[in-house]
Amino acid sequence: MSNSSTYTTRFPLLAKAETPAALRAIPREHLGELAAEIRAFLVEKVCATGGHLGPNLGVVELTLALHRVFDSPRDTIIFDIGHQAYVHKLLTGRFRDFDGLRQHGGLSGYPSRTESVHDLVENSHASTALSYADGLAKARRLSSEADRDRAVVAVIGDGALTGGLAWEALNNLGAAPERPVIVVLNDNGRSYAPTTGALAVHLSDLRRQADGARPESNVFIELGFAYLGPVDGHDVSAIEETLHRAQDLGRPVVVHTVTTKGKGYEPAERDEADCLHAVGAVDPATTRSKIPAGQSWTSVFGGELATLAAERDDLVAITASMLRPTGLHPMQEKLPDRVFDVGIAEQHAVTSAAGLAMGGFHPVVAIYATFLNRALDQVLMDVALHRLPVTFVLDRAGITGPDGPSHHGVWDPSMLSAVPGLRIAAPRDTVQLAEQLREAVAMNDGPTVLRLPKATAGPPIPSLARMDGLDILHRTRSGPLDVLLIPAGPLASAALEAAVLLEDQGLGVTVADPRWILPVNAALPAHAARHRLVVTIEDSLRTGGMGTALAQACQDLAVPTPVITLGLPTAFVPQGPRAALLAEAGLDGPGIVAAVLAAHPDRRPPSAWSATTLATTSRGRDDHH
Repeated sequence: MSNSSTYTTRFPLLAKAETPAALRAIPREHLGELAAEIRAFLVEKVCATGGHLGPNLGVVELTLALHRVFDSPRDTIIFDIGHQAYVHKLLTGRFRDFDGLRQHGGLSGYPSRTESVHDLVENSHASTALSYADGLAKARRLSSEADRDRAVVAVIGDGALTGGLAWEALNNLGAAPERPVIVVLNDNGRSYAPTTGALAVHLSDLRRQADGARPESNVFIELGFAYLGPVDGHDVSAIEETLHRAQDLGRPVVVHTVTTKGKGYEPAERDEADCLHAVGAVDPATTRSKIPAGQSWTSVFGGELATLAAERDDLVAITASMLRPTGLHPMQEKLPDRVFDVGIAEQHAVTSAAGLAMGGFHPVVAIYATFLNRALDQVLMDVALHRLPVTFVLDRAGITGPDGPSHHGVWDPSMLSAVPGLRIAAPRDTVQLAEQLREAVAMNDGPTVLRLPKATAGPPIPSLARMDGLDILHRTRSGPLDVLLIPAGPLASAALEAAVLLEDQGLGVTVADPRWILPVNAALPAHAARHRLVVTIEDSLRTGGMGTALAQACQDLAVPTPVITLGLPTAFVPQGPRAALLAEAGLDGPGIVAAVLAAHPDRRPPSAWSATTLATTSRGRDDHH
């Protein structure tokens, strides 16, 4: 039996609701059964592929109501954060493609413009939907009369309303009655963990108000919005009625819906950590991983930081709504007064860290590498300009895998390389992670950064010697010094693999781990001068990072050795397995070998290296002479 036939048999109502128009044709009395089918389908499929489970289980009825009231794509529905859009995908023609969710070449885990006309915004970073909605509403008011009747709906929740950008948009929308944006607040009291801050308290107060006893005002009314709710976010009829009322008002309105994250799936509802916010490939009955889990870089960092904090009273930690995902939970359990969760507010996190540093503490800001992009100005002007001792630990640095283009942490070295006085470390293994974390928090004259991959920690990679702050990992025992390989962080293992293969080709190879990749170690140009070719290897953009900086340093010192920079292209890298994406960019052992043989003055690529391999490698390479 084909997948299509199986789906029709096992999920008959869902199979009938593959478009918003088809959904609207389903009788109201069958919507509860449809919601149950959707939850069963999500548990089965997301547990098979991995993905965001808890948030989507919580928005089933809300999404059904949205697509029954509004005519997508004529009306625009924007989900913030976009990881709660799986049900939306099911109802807009992608039901039969879910086996490929977050797989290489399959469905994105977020809205995707290439997948569907129903996805206008690829909303995978939080707190942006209201600003998109504000701009869309302006555009429609300036366009034809017909466009003015097209609704703009922003579904914001799962912690996204803690972000400053959302409040900048609310400030503008509330003062513009001519822009009738409907803000649907999906209030489940959580982002990953329970939502923090005064807004969380205010929403909790609103949820407790009984019908007829609600206060005459709240923060949304004071900002100029009409306010409808709270409404039960799991009652399709109640939500539909409220959304129709919101449409009829013809002005900016907040529809406050109350939902339960993980609704209808007992393991998610009882998960105190994050309601199974995100899962890997797990057994749906037990939620235990189907793949034996090794020790992660994140968990090693968390343990080391807790140990350091116990030794140093001045060490504090900050996270932007990601206490467990960034490894801060062990420290929070032991020293709760010294760990601060500021919500999804990266800019505030960084400048708050600056204030802590001014007050005599050493803050460790643990954040995903891709999310630090949002706070570059704060790193530059609020921390670095004041030469403050703040340590940034960037989790998910480099290629991350199934979360796709927005979540690969590939931009930070290129951007941070321009920040005066900032130093970036890339540990090659967890032994170096512990050592370099201690080094970072011991520095008191400016900011430091540690980049950690989203990966299982491998075995330690020992060095032969430490020279001028560089760890020499491999050196050909005799003969000429042909090639110097300089890997950043965990790419040391690929460089060592390449070194063995190159020696088989008769080349003398040195592998040197700079440990602190930026600024360039002053000893590196001298090491480069003793070789005929230098190849840098980094899990980030190949422009603006370690390789670019070393090439410039060699040029400044008139070192004639050519520097080949291997890295990722200036492009949005698709989702896929980390190892496969690194190999496609030429950042594995064979890819490095191909690049060296193509560039070495005395070598030509042997026929064993395919044209495809060399072409792929050349796309991930810059040559500096």
